[in-house]
Amino acid sequence: MKALTYHGPGRRTWGEVPDPAVLDAEDAVVRVDAVTICGTDLHILKGDVPEVTDGRVLGHEAVGTVIETGPGVRTVKAGDRVLVSCISACGRCAYCRTARYGQCIGGGGWILGHLVDGCQAEYVRTPFADNSLHRLPEGVSDEDALLFADILPTAYEVGVQNGRIGPGDTVVVVGAGPIGLAAIITAQLYSPSRIIAVDLAAGRLGAATRLGADVALTVAEATPEPVRALGRDALGVDVAIEAVGVPDSFELCTRVVRPGGRVANVGVHGKPAVLHLETLWIRDVTITTGLVDTHSTPLLLDMLAAGRLDVSGLVTHRFGLDEIQEAYDVFADAGGSGALKVALFRT
Repeated sequence: MKALTYHGPGRRTWGEVPDPAVLDAEDAVVRVDAVTICGTDLHILKGDVPEVTDGRVLGHEAVGTVIETGPGVRTVKAGDRVLVSCISACGRCAYCRTARYGQCIGGGGWILGHLVDGCQAEYVRTPFADNSLHRLPEGVSDEDALLFADILPTAYEVGVQNGRIGPGDTVVVVGAGPIGLAAIITAQLYSPSRIIAVDLAAGRLGAATRLGADVALTVAEATPEPVRALGRDALGVDVAIEAVGVPDSFELCTRVVRPGGRVANVGVHGKPAVLHLETLWIRDVTITTGLVDTHSTPLLLDMLAAGRLDVSGLVTHRFGLDEIQEAYDVFADAGGSGALKVALFRT
């Protein structure tokens, strides 16, 4: 089969690799019908994730059709249309038993495209298939479902739920890329009074407004004082969601949150950020971090099928699977291309 493989910083290849096979009783092999590219894949290609070894097939977000299952798989079968989750879960360890699948110590967690071959390929072996594949509801398109492999549950769990957004809250989302936009979409489930989007790019701010943000600010406009003024009593926002992964955006979140507020960090950071405890300690601010667990994926898929989540507009560019090199270039140049999420389809 053909797959996209990593060969050290800045080097990727689309070419022939061995077909995947069932190696464990709980494995399934899935034909990839649609796949996407994540910002984490770009981090890998920069050399930021040293655990990824030469020749690794990248990718951890896909929709496909089950081709084969191991004898221990009970909940999916050949022919089922499934979502391939970005998180694999053994289902037995102490973390999995409390639905903290991202921290699985039984061989799961974030492994696809990281510690085992991923799904930017024609076929993928998926460990722990019973817990890591989700049968798709009728009427849900491959393109829409693809967004629920990672960005929707990540934004919802690590941003919205960790931030404990409630009715009437003022929320700022710093970073209007795919994760930030997904946070804007899912934050509305809790009826905040105002959602503020902050980003460098006018196109992404436009997307944020279309998807539900009440206020859109450029980074130059989003100095701490004007953002705090948008909160209740001009004391700051109730919840600040960091969706970029750079020091300046994290520090902005800590400066605009009100006393008693919450900072939910979702972004993947590659450099240290200053934690200003000299000003934060007295303000009762809660700061959370996290890797997605995907415990919310079935709920979010049901809401999508029921028409309660509108993800239209998140996919901006579409390609055939064999055009993945071009898709990477477009996604990596989001500032020039205007790309949010790219989707690649089996042809």
